[in-house]
Amino acid sequence: MNFSKEGMTEEEIFEKLEYFISRDVDWESGKAFGMVFNAGKEYRDVSRKAYSMFLFQNGLDFTQFDSLFQIERELVSMARSHLNGDENAVGNFTSGGTESIMLAVKAARDYCRKKKPGVTSPEMIVPVTGHAAFHKAADYLNIELVQVPVDTKSGKSDPDEIEKAITDNTILLVASAPSFSYGVVDPIGDIGRVATAHDLLFHVDACIGGFLLPYFKRLGQPVPGFDLGVEGVTSISMDLHKYAYAPPGASIILYKNGELRKNQIFACGSWTGYTIVNNTIQSTKSGGAMAAAWATLNYIGHDGYLEIARQKLATTQKLVHGINEMPHLRILYEPEMCLVAFTSDTVNVFMLVDEMKKRGWYIQPALSIDGLEEHIHLTMNIENTVHADEFLSDLEASVTHLKQSETGKDSGMLAQVLSDIDFSLLSDNDIAGLIDMAGLDEGSGPGGMAEINTILNQLPPELRERILVEYTNRLFR
Repeated sequence: MNFSKEGMTEEEIFEKLEYFISRDVDWESGKAFGMVFNAGKEYRDVSRKAYSMFLFQNGLDFTQFDSLFQIERELVSMARSHLNGDENAVGNFTSGGTESIMLAVKAARDYCRKKKPGVTSPEMIVPVTGHAAFHKAADYLNIELVQVPVDTKSGKSDPDEIEKAITDNTILLVASAPSFSYGVVDPIGDIGRVATAHDLLFHVDACIGGFLLPYFKRLGQPVPGFDLGVEGVTSISMDLHKYAYAPPGASIILYKNGELRKNQIFACGSWTGYTIVNNTIQSTKSGGAMAAAWATLNYIGHDGYLEIARQKLATTQKLVHGINEMPHLRILYEPEMCLVAFTSDTVNVFMLVDEMKKRGWYIQPALSIDGLEEHIHLTMNIENTVHADEFLSDLEASVTHLKQSETGKDSGMLAQVLSDIDFSLLSDNDIAGLIDMAGLDEGSGPGGMAEINTILNQLPPELRERILVEYTNRLFR
């Protein structure tokens, strides 16, 4: 459609926007585990007011908007203190974890161009549990991503596997605190020693855990060292739009020192326009997210965040215990944060996700890879804490329903069709045909995703990606 020729009335505009939003997941219900991080209306109102106040301030030129310059410096200072950086640590505000990670990878690439000019085919070593943003950074920045297995007993990365993968082309080691999938913290200290021994940069992805883990430690949890205070760690990323409850997109990238950080900065003096120097990937950017993050952190405060952490910790422990008590379900790994992964040996977890969706719950399915099982992932939020008993009751009822309907681990009709296909020979047209067979219509997805997720789970990652790209390319027409 084209935009309105004569202009819509304010009433018409907001009526249409309300219609659009009515189709979204109900993230205010307390029954959505993930996607939106919501600490409650009181905090949202403060964030919204600060966001609106700085909506049109432009972060393109920090010399003209001193307000944003000062706010960013204060946010970075807060993050540096929170993550044990010394007086040499520096950083910037970014739009999210993906941008923070991409900047860390770019900084590593450009730093090594100067320090190790003989490296012409740079590589970074990433555990299989490392966030997809590292794959995206590798793709965008022309870096080889070397994926290494994790310890299947703990779900944590293996320092020995990382060290074995190091070559003369390695420029960066990566670890998670914690991994998104399992909520377990990689052995940062051990990997830091490997990085130091081989004179390599080492980035810790603490996007989802960096803000909350220090509060869990204050509550007596055995949180291992993971931040800039650990020897060998040279950069770390921490999102504020997750467990600091700032609105999207708000993240921080920190470096051990300015010598490393300056490699993320882009400057251009080779054109006829105004001087360009960007601390981050974006040029023009609203100051709204930055101001809202500053307002949220200062409004909730340390004591408020500690109380939020206390409630989430108690609820996580309740869910882990409750799920382990169910005969057909089991927790994959004991989480060190409020991220929970569980699976089943007798029930199709993708069907279980769809069954829970019918009961009003948003939970995330995850595919298997490299010997790590398919599972269901929960990202605990503060609004979930009051619904823990209801969740466990609905989960048990959903499992019972699936067992009684004898769905078991059935992979569906499409799995039988795919069993005889040589995947390496599939063309783009063949991929499109598979999408049609799966019932994924252009412009809308199916009511349930169990069938397609079951199929994707049986395919190699490369083919999964081709299907997802083709589907998305068709969808956004």
